[in-house]
Amino acid sequence: MATEPESLFVRATGTAALLRTRLPEALHHPKLAIVCGSGLGGLQYTVNQELKVEIPYQDVPGFPQSTVPGHDGKLVFGTVGESSTPIVLLVGRAHFYEGHDMGVATYATRVCKILGVEIMIVTNAAGGLNQTYNVGDIILLNDHLNMAGIVGFHPLRGSNAEDFGVRFPPMSDAYDLELRRRAHAAWKIVLDRTPGNPRRLHEGVYAFCAGPSFETRAECRMLRTLGADVVGMSTVPEITVARHSGIRVLAFSLVTNKSVLEAGVRGDDPQVQGMRKDELEEFLGRGKANHEEVLETGRFAAEDMQALVKQILADIHKP
Repeated sequence: MATEPESLFVRATGTAALLRTRLPEALHHPKLAIVCGSGLGGLQYTVNQELKVEIPYQDVPGFPQSTVPGHDGKLVFGTVGESSTPIVLLVGRAHFYEGHDMGVATYATRVCKILGVEIMIVTNAAGGLNQTYNVGDIILLNDHLNMAGIVGFHPLRGSNAEDFGVRFPPMSDAYDLELRRRAHAAWKIVLDRTPGNPRRLHEGVYAFCAGPSFETRAECRMLRTLGADVVGMSTVPEITVARHSGIRVLAFSLVTNKSVLEAGVRGDDPQVQGMRKDELEEFLGRGKANHEEVLETGRFAAEDMQALVKQILADIHKP
């Protein structure tokens, strides 16, 4: 009887083999993968359109269905750049908060490894904890806080999948320095092409929380005190599994809202005495995050994010 980790490897290998039956031979071994976060599905248009295959997640054994608005739930295979480098995009992701366990939520990353992916670019929409960040800024991640993992919801929990990686993989090198250097160089090129562009590229730390509720004011202050610059509900499980599998990682957060850090007003505060109920609700709700805002900011920033990723891809695989 197969052990659990062996079963994971066998299942991922079987899924990869099935996907290849749907693909032309030129796309059998993608070297790059891009995970498209909320509102960032437009990254699929970085793919050369003449050789492109779309496969819905529902047609892939073992892939969970995405239930979140802004996540299409499909694989897009194609090529990028003048060198026609094969690539796969995960347009939409499965989240832990949707009810999937960590193994299911990161299964696509395991399949990417079997397919031959060497570099994974992960994107997400996030709340800005660092108050110097503006909505629409792009954050190049250089570290993370795995808040869910710290309390036991870790994607590598259980028997180690030896066919993929070691029992205790280091995470101090999770965010590839060479790729980050390339990202900064690529951003300079993007800015040179768009003079007057107000969007900024920062480096920062991402805090992963399980969700699906947005964080409280006290939680935001705690995360900021711990060193986090942005906060979200994805990415870190995928990155952890990618590094366990030997895949190099580059990750970006798009700041879609500024997290509220100041303490809420007290009920005995003089300024709220005499306010009507609707006025109190409006007063307390200032700065409150919502998913529609996340999607709208993603649409607004899509062109710059696409331009940055496209330039990075062109630099990584020049003909």
